[in-house]
Formats: sequence, C-alpha cells, structure tokens
Amino acid sequence: MQLVRKPRYDTDFIFDLESAGGRGISEALGLAGFTNLDVVRNPSLGSTPYVARVQLRTTIGFTDKMVAAQRTPYSLATQTPVRRIELRVGRMSMPDAFDNNSVGTDSHLQFLNWTADNNGAWDYAADTRGYSYAVVAEYTDHDWQARYAIALMPTIANGIDLDWSLRRASGQNYEVDWNNGPVSHWLKDKKGAVRVMGFTNHADMGLYRNANRAALQARALGDASATPDITAHPRQITVKYGFGANVEQELGHNLRAYGRFGWNEGQHESYAYTEVDQTFAGGMDLAGNGWNRANDKVGLTLISNAIKRDHQQYLALGGIGFILGDGRLNYSREDILESYYNMHNWRGLFTAFDVQLIAHPGYNNDRGPVAVFTVRTHVDF
Repeated sequence: MQLVRKPRYDTDFIFDLESAGGRGISEALGLAGFTNLDVVRNPSLGSTPYVARVQLRTTIGFTDKMVAAQRTPYSLATQTPVRRIELRVGRMSMPDAFDNNSVGTDSHLQFLNWTADNNGAWDYAADTRGYSYAVVAEYTDHDWQARYAIALMPTIANGIDLDWSLRRASGQNYEVDWNNGPVSHWLKDKKGAVRVMGFTNHADMGLYRNANRAALQARALGDASATPDITAHPRQITVKYGFGANVEQELGHNLRAYGRFGWNEGQHESYAYTEVDQTFAGGMDLAGNGWNRANDKVGLTLISNAIKRDHQQYLALGGIGFILGDGRLNYSREDILESYYNMHNWRGLFTAFDVQLIAHPGYNNDRGPVAVFTVRTHVDF
C-alpha cells in the first residue's frame, strides 16, 4: 500500500502473509547446500499461515531528478530520485535487501539450491523460517549504493524465537554495490554489477574447538562414547563475522553470468542459515529467444562449499549441528551442479524442471553422489 505517492518522499506499507510447509528430503537434514530454498527446516511448525513481512519503507530524495523504477514486492514506486536514502523497518528477510543477483536469487523462477540463491557462508540473522525484525538504511547515488542493517538474532541456533535485546544479540550487515563498471563498458555497455558485503553476528554461540576439547578430555578419562555438543556451554555472547561478494554480467542479448564467493571465520557455531564456512558459486542463464520462447529460461550453476578444520573435527567426533551430523566424517568439499529449464505456459503460469547432482553431501566423502530431480510450478498474479 502506498501511503505517500510523492516520488521524492514516497512511503509504502508492506504486509505479507505466507503459508509454507513440508519436510524436505531427509527432514531437510544432511546437506549444507540444501536442494530447495523454500523448505522450512523445522517441519513441526506446520503450514499454518504466518506473517512473513510487515514493514514501512520510505524514501528521502536529495534531488528532483527522477529515474524510472520497476515495482517489486518490496517497493511500489514507479519513479524514484537519482540520489536518495531509503529506510525500511519491520519484519523482513535479510536477502530482501542484501546479496541480490538477477541471475541467482529467485528460487521461484531460477535455481533452487540454498547456496545458489544466497551466499551460503552468510549466516544472516533469521528465525527458522528465514525472517527477522530489522532496520535497513540504503543510500543510492547514480551507479552505486551502500546499505546497512541491524536485525534480531534467534535465541538458539535455527530457533523460531528471536532475542529482542539488541544490546545483547544482533546481526549487522553491510554492503556496497557498483553498477555498470569497467567490465560492462568493455563488453559494449552490457549491464553488470559488483557487490561486496560483510556481516557481524553477536549471539549465544558455542565454539567448535571448546566442544571438541571437552569431548576428547571425556574420552581420555574413560568415556569412550563422549561426543562434542556445541550447545553445552554457559550462556555467553560471542562474535561471528564474515564477508562475501557477488557479480553479475550480461554477455549477450540473452546470456548472463553470475558468481559468488563467501567466507566466515568458521570457529563459532553455525547459527541461523546453514553450515557453510566458505563457498564458491558460478553459473549463467540463457533466455529462450533463440528458439522462439522469449519467456523461457535455462540455467546452469556449479557450487563448492566447505567448512573449517574445527568444524570438520566436530562432525568427525560425532557432533551434531542443526543441519549436519551423522556420527562420522571423512571430509571433502560439498560440490553441487544444478540446472533448470523454466517454461512459460500461459500468462503468469510457469513450470520448471530442475536437476541437482551433489557430490560428498554434508562434506562426507563416504556419502553420495546424489541426484535430485524436481518439477516446480509457479503462478504470478
């Protein structure tokens, strides 16, 4: 709903009610790069409708010069100032504002894998459904943008309840975008973008090294079955941080490429998104103009995920995370190849066929390879 329609000071109210259920393959366990971004990781929550987003978004323009803006689910303005600040406050998902990429972000029409659509090493603030309460500030000036957000963290890893004390726990995010840089000009003004982001989380997180040490000491004292428990520590607020980058670039009229890199320090507990400490992803999509199907699209991506040494030892000693842990680990990187064909049926109706080939699921060289085939239907109203 547009509360203020003046382009220089437009204000929107956004309300989004969702229903999402289902258990996913293996109860959504055993894969760091899980095969469906829309799966709820806690199947006991059921599919009862819930509030996903409720927020105010306002623009403060610094010039009367306007540019055309495309309406999105999070912004209703059709014109916006060239130089402006945008403020959002309320319930949202951090990927609504950060780490966006026009080739690899939309799980409804593009790739499905968690680590294809988002940066797997970005442990962004969220409850188990993927949402939090946050304040986001973004400054835009011609071909670049900078944004900052502070959001509530869950009280426990992958928990549904949020910690409402920002003095005690918070997730802070930072990102800078550059649009149409030197690569775009070298490719005869083809559109492109480069984004660099960072995050700092304060929460009640355990240390893998401490959990491993406690288990090894118990074994040395005669408890041969002792396993590390990352949650077995007195309440403490620790800090986890990381950074990432993503790029996208038009290569031709119908062909686009993208890439992502992510890293976090990996010593503290994976807490909110997934168990990835380092990730590389790259791929492309091709529109169907060449075979007279302009609204069809085919995509291909390759992803490689990793975890740090303390995290590896934790799983090898029998530790359990909120996604991974089968009692043993013969470590190897988790490599994923995904491809889809998204077919436009009629008006807003699309059907997609997707295949994912996963080597070393959950970083275990003794597991896999696994092939996952998916048929997806999406309707835009």
